[in-house]
This record gives sequence, structure tokens and C-alpha cells, in this order.
Amino acid sequence: MSTEAKKLVVSVSPHVRDEESIAKIMWTVNLALLPAFIMSVYYFGPRAVYVTGLCILSAVLSEHIFQKSLKKKITTSDGSAFLTGLLLGMNLPPNVPFYIPIIGSFVAIVITKMLFGGLGYNIFNPALIGRAFLLLTWPKLMTRWHEPTAQFLGLDAKTTATPLGLLKEEGLTKFIEHFGDKASLYKSLLIGSTAGSLGETSAIALLIGAALLFYKKYITWHIPFSFLASVAVIAWIFGGKEGLFTGDPIIHLLSGGLMLGAFFMATDYVTCPTIRKGQIIFGIGCGAITMLIRLKGGFPEGVMFAILLMNCFAPLIDRNVVPKQFGAIKKKEVKK
Repeated sequence: MSTEAKKLVVSVSPHVRDEESIAKIMWTVNLALLPAFIMSVYYFGPRAVYVTGLCILSAVLSEHIFQKSLKKKITTSDGSAFLTGLLLGMNLPPNVPFYIPIIGSFVAIVITKMLFGGLGYNIFNPALIGRAFLLLTWPKLMTRWHEPTAQFLGLDAKTTATPLGLLKEEGLTKFIEHFGDKASLYKSLLIGSTAGSLGETSAIALLIGAALLFYKKYITWHIPFSFLASVAVIAWIFGGKEGLFTGDPIIHLLSGGLMLGAFFMATDYVTCPTIRKGQIIFGIGCGAITMLIRLKGGFPEGVMFAILLMNCFAPLIDRNVVPKQFGAIKKKEVKK
């Protein structure tokens, strides 16, 4: 053997690599959101394509222009800006003015992501910060909902409330009567024939996309299941006005942005804890804050605020759930 063949090369970890890349992961997540996007087009018509497309285009252009102006490497091909725009679009009502997606995408990409150092350095989920900014700046435009069937059939859009809005205003009994019975209510929430943001109405479409992410092992059960479980338990205990244990957890699980938030936004690699035990704590915190806002807060929905608040605690959670080092010996305290 030659001397060169015997050379031992010692490199910095990680030493085990695979074919996964940021671009592959991001574009796979985009693909996983395709069923929900198709359902939004089915129910809300061309407006879904217009709003979502404008968000995506604005997000990609914002990142490209920012990096070009600072003479940095252009990274728009990795799919992260596309994903941010897609998620923002799916969190918007169908009939918002054109400037809403543009401004929201700018806030999400430039302020929340690029000014913090780019992909991997942002503290908060960019799409949710963009939506939060829009909601606080234009609350009327961001809470004006329309019946999805009117959009699809080409009829005049009829303004209505979201399921969670009706539940907060009318109570559980009248809310169920609005849909006829519980079976009809569950069916409407599952397939998405209710008012709401573009990508949050069809729970079944989001679950199909989530199944792809689990299959590819891009997400694990720790955050989404602890998120959903805490929502279900709190809804069952405190969700009914008749007393404890009279709430309906299925309604809360299938309503609003819970499925979208639990599987596609709370699981963001950058803004959630990296340690499994910490991810469970993170998910429980998201669920508890969501239900606190839904049941006692002024807004009918709390997923967005819950995830953003828990993003603040993600580093602290990781710091306090560090696993024991393999082979480490705990030092004994020396008595003085």
C-alpha cells in the first residue's frame, strides 16, 4: 500500500451523511402541502391561486432582491422562500387585497428571516410573523371570511364566520345545530367545506400531506401529537359550558389552523427544540396556549400566537432538557 493510502483523515462531525439536503426537504414539504392547496382552489376558486401565488412570488423576489443587493449567495432555489410564501398564503382569507400578500411576504422574508442571518438563524416562524403583522395592522381585512361554495360556483361571496367564531359566539349546542347534527359538522370540518383561511379548512388534505412527511421521516410524532393531545384533553375538560368534561375535542381538533400549525409550522426545524423531550414540552405548551386563547381570549383562534410564543421558549427548553452525556460521571460535592 502506498503512503497516501495509509493516511488517516480526521474530520469534524457529523461523520455519517445521507442524500438529504435542505432543498430536498423544503421541496418535499411544498409537495406535502399540495393536497391542501388543491382543496383551497376547489372551494375558493381562482382567488386561492391568486392570493397564494402572489405570496410565493413576493417571498421569492424579496429574498432574491435582498441577497442580490448585499452581494450574497442567491439561495431562492432551495425552496425555503417558496415554502414561506406558500404557508403565508394558506394562512390568509381568500378575498384580501393584493397588497396584503406582498407586505406579509416582505415582513416574513426580509424582517423575520434575512435580517436575522437567513435560513437557520431566524428565531420565529417567518410565515406566522408575516400573518401576525397583517392581523394586527389590518384586523378587519384579515378576519373577513366567506363561504367556500360561493367562490367555487362563481356566485357572489357571502360573508360568514369561521367554525371557531360561531362556536365562541353561539356556544356548542347552537353551533352544532347550525350544521344540522354532529355527523354533518364533523364531515364539513374534515373535508373543508367551511369558512376560514385558504389552507386550514380541509383537515383530511392536511393529514395526507402530514403522512408524507412522516413517511420521509422529516417530522416525528413528538411535537404534533403532543400539540393535538393537549388540545383534545383541555377541550374535553373545559370546552363545554355545562361543566367539566362536557367539551367536544373533535371540533377543536378539526377546526381552525390546528392541523396546519401542528404538522407544518410547529415542526419547523429552526424554531422548535431539537431534543425529543423538549419537543414534547413544546407541543404541550402550544396546545395549552391555543386552548387558553380559544376558550378565554378575545380571538376565536390561538394557534398562531401559541406557536410564536413557544418559539421564544425553544432555546430555553433545549437548555434545560439536555440529556446526560454518555460515560459522564457526576461530580460529588465536596463537604467543607
